[in-house]
Amino acid sequence: MNILTFDIEDWYNCDFMDDNLNWERHEVRIYSGVDRILAELNNTNYKATFFCLGWLAEKHPEVIKNIKNQGHHVGCHSYQHQLAYKFSREQFYQDTDRAKKLLEDVIGEEINAYRAPGFSIIKENISYLEILVELGFKYDASIFPASHDYGGLPGFGPKTPYVIQTSSGSIKEFPMTYHELFGKKLIFSGGGYFRLLPYSVICNLSKKSDYLMTYFHPRDFDPDQRIVSSLSLKRKFKSYVGLGGSLSKFKYYLNDFEFLSIARADNEIDWSYASKIII
Repeated sequence: MNILTFDIEDWYNCDFMDDNLNWERHEVRIYSGVDRILAELNNTNYKATFFCLGWLAEKHPEVIKNIKNQGHHVGCHSYQHQLAYKFSREQFYQDTDRAKKLLEDVIGEEINAYRAPGFSIIKENISYLEILVELGFKYDASIFPASHDYGGLPGFGPKTPYVIQTSSGSIKEFPMTYHELFGKKLIFSGGGYFRLLPYSVICNLSKKSDYLMTYFHPRDFDPDQRIVSSLSLKRKFKSYVGLGGSLSKFKYYLNDFEFLSIARADNEIDWSYASKIII
């Protein structure tokens, strides 16, 4: 089972930008970025899950409408890409509720899937999943079961989809995929990892995965985006490595594997056999 997901944010909609309160002064590239992705999906007839910012639904609703009108599954990626663990419980509730309602107003349907910016559901705030249940989400894709710049959750949960039972009810979790190499967990199927690794490695590891979760951003395929000079060397490398060849890699990926959305995957999983975790 290969699941295709995208985090829909413009090149400046990032937690590491130092002026995230002044987004409207930046060049808008989200239209061309999303169109580039949709064009490739139209060539294969694959449907994906698009985790979208509420801010984009507010400022650029046509982007979200276009995704929905082409038959894709629209999810929520917070309002303004603030890391979840920087919020109190009440702030997280307010931010997620705001984003969900904005997206629902645009597409005219319930939003039922969520992914935290930067996979920022960690040990200290895992109880925030209760809030997702309270707000009516059915699916979460925020668990990064390895070390991450923003914490991650090493060792949490199985490598395949499972059910998380909270005090507010249950939610179906679709974690990131990893492979162990020399005792280390290697993430390979999205973002900077996908841009950095040779396609032969990505292809080989993907074939070994009974469950594959991908994640991409419009900026992953945009070599003409502005380079933010104020970023650290480490962050610059992670943000811009491999941009020149990433779209070609992505095209190969779509040709070599079959993909589906989280909503479609839900219908194909026999959840009676899925693991259950109580938090």
